[in-house]
Amino acid sequence: MAGNPSVAKQHRHSSAIKQHRQNLKHRERNRGVRSKLRTLIKVVRTAVDAKDREKASAQLKEVNRALDKAVTQGILKRNTASRKISRLARAVSLIAPNP
Repeated sequence: MAGNPSVAKQHRHSSAIKQHRQNLKHRERNRGVRSKLRTLIKVVRTAVDAKDREKASAQLKEVNRALDKAVTQGILKRNTASRKISRLARAVSLIAPNP
């Protein structure tokens, strides 16, 4: 029941208080990672819309790494990340190569 009074009303046991504190930290960290992922995906989609294959391919590698890392950290499920990678890769591959 130490510290934050809102926590004290919800949890009585010290282990529950600690878990709540950890959940708050993890939630903030996960929000940041998901926000970064959305931004990276948006950059790839913008490059695809602009028909810039080189930029899209370069950004796709970065998105792949970020999505795989998010799966490893438990932020995204494996199938979700795989689906996103697949759709982005297909969109990039459909861009006609520059002559």
